[in-house]
Amino acid sequence: MTSKGEPARRPLDALNFFLADVRDGLGPYLAIYLLTVQQWNEAQIGLVMSIAALAGIAAQTPAGALVDHIRAKRGLIITAAVIVTLGSLLLPLISNFWLVAATQGLTGAAGSVFAPAIAAITLGIVGPKALAARIGRNEAFNHAGNATAALLAGGLAYVFGPVVVFWLLAAMAIGSIVSTLAVPAAAIDHDVARGLDGDTAAAAQHKPSGFKVLLTNKPLLIFAAATVLFHFANAAMLPLVGQKLALVNQTLGTTLMSVCIVAAQLVMVPVAILVGRTADIWGRKPLFAVALGVLALRGALYPVSDNPYWLVGVQCLDGVGAGIFGALFPLVVADLTHGTGHFNVSQGAIATALGIGGALSTTAAGVIVVGAGYSAAFLFLAAVAVVGLVVYVVFMPETAPHLQAEVPLPTEDLPRTKAPAQPRPT
Repeated sequence: MTSKGEPARRPLDALNFFLADVRDGLGPYLAIYLLTVQQWNEAQIGLVMSIAALAGIAAQTPAGALVDHIRAKRGLIITAAVIVTLGSLLLPLISNFWLVAATQGLTGAAGSVFAPAIAAITLGIVGPKALAARIGRNEAFNHAGNATAALLAGGLAYVFGPVVVFWLLAAMAIGSIVSTLAVPAAAIDHDVARGLDGDTAAAAQHKPSGFKVLLTNKPLLIFAAATVLFHFANAAMLPLVGQKLALVNQTLGTTLMSVCIVAAQLVMVPVAILVGRTADIWGRKPLFAVALGVLALRGALYPVSDNPYWLVGVQCLDGVGAGIFGALFPLVVADLTHGTGHFNVSQGAIATALGIGGALSTTAAGVIVVGAGYSAAFLFLAAVAVVGLVVYVVFMPETAPHLQAEVPLPTEDLPRTKAPAQPRPT
């Protein structure tokens, strides 16, 4: 981190740590709560989670555009954190399907602010050259925060029941608000935070924004397709594992889910740091290909056994796939949008596309579970991950600026050098 950004180093660490639980909302804990306390079936649970995800999808691109243009980025994070917390705290007080869906839709929309806002603040503080290492550090603290929250949720839920996760989320939100206020506002260069580098401000006015960014940038479109498939395969896996664990032991359902989350998050911490340190050396493409391959393997291994130890062990693989993805996503977008001024709206546009995959995933998986069982759902998700891997490996170019291959001209297309004229004999 540069000397300019040094005062923001610790506050950024704390922000990513405390916001981890708030950014993801109730996540898989919602599925356990609705299954064990409200007695909903898997299809209903999948539908309400999809509604929340769809609300987040609708807000992603506007949220990214807002982050690009607003200078009060810290205030935006605080406002969204408050909305997510209030929406979650209402859940123990309501049981009607549509009321639950409405509160989760609201929190899903508010949560769409966090990823682009944190990425923008980070880029605005450290600049593009130091972004890879700092994003890796961000993700490491994010996963450490998730692991800590999951440990607390597991222990407290064993004593007080699943409802405790709502109060834990509120406590983490307060910590995230304090951390946000500790980030020095003067340390953020708002032009750099948009992806500008000084001489590109005028040109950026003529660049496309929103979904036009995707439609006019082929590598960005390919990356969006790969991330859609990644999230379609990934989003439903952890909730399904949580449901299986809850059905085995309803009393320990939330605690066992916490063990799954902690196991994966502890793996994600070193993975994120490794990605931050090697993405500029090894490149983005091989790392993300590993993430997709591990995701496919994970889906194929879940049906092998219903033993809780086996399920938790397989869930550790999520630490590899999700750890790589979280650290690479903003880097690839930054690579492909450098100098346009649309870094954050591009994140939002791609997040909209990948959110579609995540939203459809929980509904599709819930329907498959009801009709054919959990094993069929896991194998279906694994197949989707394989398709994503093929698409990415075949079509996606390397985006790291210093590793992009230059395509040599074919020999026959090279200009021929004319031989020097020979003097005519006298």
